[in-house]
Amino acid sequence: MGTASEPDTMTSQEPQETKAESQAESKAPTRAGNYFVSNYPPYSVWSPDHVGSVRALLAQPASPRPELGLYVHVPFCRKRCDFCYFKVYTDKNGAEVRRYLDAVLAEAERYAQQPYLSGRKPRFVYIGGGTPSYLSTLQLRHLFEGLRAAFSWDDVEEVAFECEPGTLQEGKVKTLRDLGVTRVSLGVENFDPQILEWNNRAHRAVEIDRAYGFIRDAGFDAVNIDLIAGMIGETEQNWAACIERTIEMAPESVTIYQMEVPYNTTIYKRMKDGREEAAPVADWETKRRWVGEAFAKLEEHGYHVGSAYTAVRGDDVHFLYRDALWHGADLLGLGVSSFSHLGGIHVQNEHAFEPYTSRVEAGEIPLLRAHPLAETERLLREFILQMKLGELDAGYFRTKFGVEVSELFAEPLQRHAAEGWLSVDGDTIRASREGLLRIDELLHDYFLAEHRDLRYA
Repeated sequence: MGTASEPDTMTSQEPQETKAESQAESKAPTRAGNYFVSNYPPYSVWSPDHVGSVRALLAQPASPRPELGLYVHVPFCRKRCDFCYFKVYTDKNGAEVRRYLDAVLAEAERYAQQPYLSGRKPRFVYIGGGTPSYLSTLQLRHLFEGLRAAFSWDDVEEVAFECEPGTLQEGKVKTLRDLGVTRVSLGVENFDPQILEWNNRAHRAVEIDRAYGFIRDAGFDAVNIDLIAGMIGETEQNWAACIERTIEMAPESVTIYQMEVPYNTTIYKRMKDGREEAAPVADWETKRRWVGEAFAKLEEHGYHVGSAYTAVRGDDVHFLYRDALWHGADLLGLGVSSFSHLGGIHVQNEHAFEPYTSRVEAGEIPLLRAHPLAETERLLREFILQMKLGELDAGYFRTKFGVEVSELFAEPLQRHAAEGWLSVDGDTIRASREGLLRIDELLHDYFLAEHRDLRYA
């Protein structure tokens, strides 16, 4: 989510382009703005004015008690990638890291005392960033032990953890296994040393195999590799080589994102300044083709496509975190700028280091802004997120919300079917492969009218 296997859902983003700006001609150069739809409604409608609704929710016991997950944001990185738009810091010393971890654990304890969350046991945990593997083994133990002290992990089935190859040593990887991590997500992005350097990645190509070897030797059940299609300097030959190398490594899942240029990235600043080295970001048609080719190759080697971004090997590989969240589970986000979804309310924490830590140290819950979802927005949120899976069941929405989504969304569904992006067969709405590759572009057509032309954040 900071690739987070689907989760960029958890950290703050600066203003992004409107739908009209994002739907440029496919062959046009990639322009500034975010394409990826990570939540609904758009973050720009969330407001400090609604923080009181969160406090009121927390004061009442949860009824009913939906599934609960924990997200912990670790905002530290060795370097800031030129394409990164997440809340990260590269200038914090050891004392500041410890102060932050103590604040996260104090925040967790404070939440665990609230009637809405008291006694509830999370089913999944996701540690994202930033670079969670930036932490030392002692810091990791401190974090995990504190989280377990605040919330019982008796019912936890999945613990996902993001890693940057250059931060992994054999002892740290074994510590992660011993702490209960079940899925490691390795942020490879690309295997070419020059492309990694051009995009200001902290790790180098030679570190990838070493880190992967440590992970495999430790015996994790699920390993995910992250790739990005269309990084600065990407070529047809290199992309094909990246996919071949990934297939050779045989991870349980592969996550592939299409390169964007959000406004608060180094690439955007170079583009804004007119510097020529920012030019080679592939156009959308090329990026979609590359992902499509990758999916096809992976399918030839026993993988199946499980979402717009993931291919998985075997039938027993699941993303509990993603699937629970996209079906309405509660998610408690801990840390600077983290997002929560509690009782139908979107919540975001303070989005800067000092306000976040200071408020926690003062005994507060560091809420920044919120948005209570109306019933229609709750339905829309789940519909939009589940569309990313490539297939959804209209019967689910009929049972949960009492709504026929084929009628509610008749116009965009019929139009997208006519364009070849999806099909509707009874209760099954299924994206074609070409539709799945452009799903984030299509999702805006299902937004409420008042949200379609807003900036996303």
